[in-house]
Amino acid sequence: MALPPLVEPAAELTKDEVARYSRHLIIPDVGMTGQKRLKNAKVLVVGAGGLGSPALLYLAAAGVGTLGIVEFDEVDESNLHRQVIHGQSDIGRPKAESARDSINEVNPFVDVRLHQVRLEADNVLDIFRDYDLILDGTDNFATRYLVNDAAVLLGKPYVWGSIYRFEGQASVFWEDAPNGQGLNYRDLYPEAPPAGMVPSCAEGGVLGVLCASIGSIMVNEAIKLITGIGETLLGRLMVYDALDMTYRTIRLRKDPEATKITELIDYEAFCGVVSDEAQDAAAGHTITAVELKDMIDSGKDFALIDVREPHEYEIVKIPGSVLIPKDRILSGEALSEIPQDRPVVLHCKSGARSADALAALHKAGFKDAVHVQGGVLAWANQVDKSLPTY
Repeated sequence: MALPPLVEPAAELTKDEVARYSRHLIIPDVGMTGQKRLKNAKVLVVGAGGLGSPALLYLAAAGVGTLGIVEFDEVDESNLHRQVIHGQSDIGRPKAESARDSINEVNPFVDVRLHQVRLEADNVLDIFRDYDLILDGTDNFATRYLVNDAAVLLGKPYVWGSIYRFEGQASVFWEDAPNGQGLNYRDLYPEAPPAGMVPSCAEGGVLGVLCASIGSIMVNEAIKLITGIGETLLGRLMVYDALDMTYRTIRLRKDPEATKITELIDYEAFCGVVSDEAQDAAAGHTITAVELKDMIDSGKDFALIDVREPHEYEIVKIPGSVLIPKDRILSGEALSEIPQDRPVVLHCKSGARSADALAALHKAGFKDAVHVQGGVLAWANQVDKSLPTY
């Protein structure tokens, strides 16, 4: 949808800025006025990861005058295949600081503001308030709903993107958009999917270059919103399939049944990050990786079951484990393969999936089954550091 410019133009561009942005300036739709709007814009990017990395680099290169970064994590080697704002020498550094340094290399005229905190209900409004536009590059539903609701309460537009394996999505949400065009994320997803239903990128993986494809679309939308050119994705969901190389758009409508957003809520509870059944099952039935090692060393007879997927099992495994993917346990298909005459210990990558499987086993009568807190990652970090992690 065509929208008026979000930002007023800055007073001027310097000689150096004119030289830097000359290829923008000779586009009639952008021109001096559009570039001055970009210079005057304050854009906040939530997350300096897969989507935030290309978005921050291209926003900086485009000449957005002020860039805020919300990021509390550190750079890990597993980030580097897709998070191109970070490099090998940044491993172990705060992502926000690494991103700032890369932005300064791309464009020293950008004012970079760091918010090195976990975005939560008690800080989100204060952080968002000073920015014209939000880009949401997060990878979990709890934070997405938090970003949405805060943007609605403050009347801010935001650009949203999502990636998984070979597919990406993007849209623009703005509850207070002019002429009754307003939509927000809850019009697309009124309720979060059940806990464990949608794997994260850490569980399911993501093609690295997909982040660049969706991140650049998000920046394109940001530029259009700031300058008031073109048709934005407000009211449309763009879906990209990298394997089929197809783009399609789905028309979005305002949900007439949607509850008006008047306050922030407990988003972890709303999204059921870990199901109640999994939490109940794990209570009193959780062991550490070190305790698992003690069980093995003492020669205790038990069944160690890995509930990850086969391709994960090929990457790294705990010695003596047997692979039975979680979905086969949840469906009941694999229950006959699980021994009833000895203790059962479940594990996954980090503990979430094994907790779900544990709840299913308890329900099926395996009351003494336990799972490993932290999963194979904890084993590799605490017991056998020679093993790779992913």
